[in-house]
Amino acid sequence: MRDFFRPGRGPTLAGQAAIATSHPLATAAGLEILASGGNAVDAALAAVAVQCVVEPHMTGIGGDCFVLYAPASGEVLALNGSGRAPAAASVARLRELGVSTIERTSPHAVTVPGAVAAWTKLHRDHGSLPLERLFARAIAYAEEGYPVTARVALDWAAEAPLLARDAGAKAVYLPGGRAPTEGERHAQPLLGQRLSEIAREGASAFYLGRTAESLVRFLNGLGGLHTLDDFAAAVDGADYVTPIVTSYRGYEVYECPPNGQGLAALMMLNVLAGFDLSEKLPLVERVHLHAEATKLAYHHRDALIADPAHLPYPVEQLLSDEVAQALRGRIDMERAGAPVLWHEPEHRDTVYLCAVDRDGNAISFINSIFHAFGSTRLDPETGIVLHNRGASFNLVEGHPNAIGPRKRPMHTIIPGLLRRGGRTVAPFGVMGGHYQAAGHAAFLSGLLDRGLDVQAALDAPRSFAFNGVLEVEPTLGEGVIAALAARGHDVRLRGTPLGGGQAIWIDHARGVLHAGSDQRKDGCALGL
Repeated sequence: MRDFFRPGRGPTLAGQAAIATSHPLATAAGLEILASGGNAVDAALAAVAVQCVVEPHMTGIGGDCFVLYAPASGEVLALNGSGRAPAAASVARLRELGVSTIERTSPHAVTVPGAVAAWTKLHRDHGSLPLERLFARAIAYAEEGYPVTARVALDWAAEAPLLARDAGAKAVYLPGGRAPTEGERHAQPLLGQRLSEIAREGASAFYLGRTAESLVRFLNGLGGLHTLDDFAAAVDGADYVTPIVTSYRGYEVYECPPNGQGLAALMMLNVLAGFDLSEKLPLVERVHLHAEATKLAYHHRDALIADPAHLPYPVEQLLSDEVAQALRGRIDMERAGAPVLWHEPEHRDTVYLCAVDRDGNAISFINSIFHAFGSTRLDPETGIVLHNRGASFNLVEGHPNAIGPRKRPMHTIIPGLLRRGGRTVAPFGVMGGHYQAAGHAAFLSGLLDRGLDVQAALDAPRSFAFNGVLEVEPTLGEGVIAALAARGHDVRLRGTPLGGGQAIWIDHARGVLHAGSDQRKDGCALGL
């Protein structure tokens, strides 16, 4: 039981349905749908549509989406709603244009957005209420305005210099020449129009006709290679795919397959499964072990994970006991090490939500424009800010993740799902860009190794070993930080919290839902 004298909160307990998001208005919109008879898919779509308005730096209809959906009876479904590069895009073509790196704000970083195609396919196949009903709150907030929350205001202000460089973004996101502050109202009427059109006409409202024509014209004006055919090809471009699974402490952990980095999360769990991570393990040992497992898994991620048509090794091989044992053997508990591929010598912003409905259907849902405000390229005619997921591509000919015609880039966004004995136990997810795979492993370890409830597991101090640096939140404590440095880690204190997250634990025995929402964001968990 938590200490009621200290700041914090426990999980939200509910008997029928629950939803958790990173923004209170999105959670309220989803709960409203659940209360009016909508299912988990309906609630998720209502919530994410609101988030596209009220968390504009984190997500939008100009981004991508991945979903794990677990019906109360039946198998888990995975939906890949990530977009593809233009047909004309290739390493050779970009080199001809003088491009050596795909920068954050480059038009070549904009793949054809896949979120709307994923939303409409998911709704068509599993929704129960009309999109007009589901998008009503989002449309109202876009047209009439909404109050900016504290964490959104903090992140928004940090991006103001970059937003000022794009005329469309400046007009919409810097009204009066500055970022809105906490409590100020902000509106995006053009975005409201686009949501209304999608609600009425479906995906064709985005990928065909005036909106697509405007987006292509806008991107071409920036030097992009996009065509109307590229957009038209995406209208039904979201794909149902087979989830990938590993076992951890007697539970089955589900992730979406590549091109997402869920494979890295499962590889981490396979490595960690060989260690005792119970509460008796000292914190410095726990952080060190997570750091070493992270470095190994991410080294493989960056070298091997890409569009599934270009994977150099089958997923099953990378999740094998052979690979896990080889990686586990490279961890020195006394010293920070360099990452190594398992069979070779050494060489060189997002929203998540989950919902469970009264029938027991569960959804794990993530939507992203990648960096804060994505590419920061906003088409002034449509009001759509475009993501920059194509910045994940590289320009190394022959690399699995090299840019190519109609190719999907490696993605950082990953929804997660936990099951046991054929029953869903928890939809969960962690935001934070590259941190997400490491965040999944840390969250599940807190839940299953340490016995924390979902809220405590989300709130626990975080660390992330990436690009040769071990980033830590100051809540780890000075003694732990010093001990990590003594082991050879290049430790850096985080100036802002590391990611966010939501989860819902389903207690089947007692018929109770335990829902948590990360205190690092403005959101909350609510239930019926």
